[in-house]
Amino acid sequence: MKAFDLSGKVALVTGASGGLGQGMALGLAEAGADIVCVSYSSSDDTVRKVRDLGREAHSIEADLSQHDRLEDVVKQALAFKGHIDILVNNAGIIRRTPAVDHAWKDFADVIDINLETVFYLSQLVGRHMIERGSGKIISVASMLSYQGGINVPGYTASKHGVAGITKALANEWASKGIQINAIAPGYMMTDNTAPIVADQARFDAITERIPAGRWGKAEDMQGPVVFLASEASDYLNGHILCVDGGWMAR
Repeated sequence: MKAFDLSGKVALVTGASGGLGQGMALGLAEAGADIVCVSYSSSDDTVRKVRDLGREAHSIEADLSQHDRLEDVVKQALAFKGHIDILVNNAGIIRRTPAVDHAWKDFADVIDINLETVFYLSQLVGRHMIERGSGKIISVASMLSYQGGINVPGYTASKHGVAGITKALANEWASKGIQINAIAPGYMMTDNTAPIVADQARFDAITERIPAGRWGKAEDMQGPVVFLASEASDYLNGHILCVDGGWMAR
């Protein structure tokens, strides 16, 4: 089990205030990592839970759509312990409107946070990792990195892009000791899926199609993110790992 031990590692997790981001932050902390939580709103709850696990935590509040702030975010994260070993690009938004009515601003806002920020933050942290000769970058993709979805053209475009960036960075940085992979969650019980959960007929239809017979929880992301953040995945690069209860296999 030593290969999965993250003791002494520092993980920067975006969108860590709740949901999947908090779940992954806690999973990394349980494996031994100290956590830098980056969120638009307060991450105090996540910080408290990380510290309850005996790990150190630091919170940074930032609007990640302000790209000129990203360098400062990375500087603050580096000031915490002097290094960043793991980057989890989790922060994301979604706008649900039929394509024919989808506002340009909604499309642009989603691409901004879900795709452009992922690249710029990976670039900034990647430079630090390249200097050190090691690092793990894990981005949150989606089933819509493979499928088209309904009423979410911006989100679908952004998540296809996340898969592409993951592969492109892996091609360039694998030889430098850095592993860049992504997790594609299936249907998860989060704030983003609340409108679907509220539609009982659609919720039931989706649940019936999931081989596992249930929607995912934040805890279901913990094992996969620890694997991708640890030495156990040192020969895995440019991979999109589906954590979907079997959705993509059906």
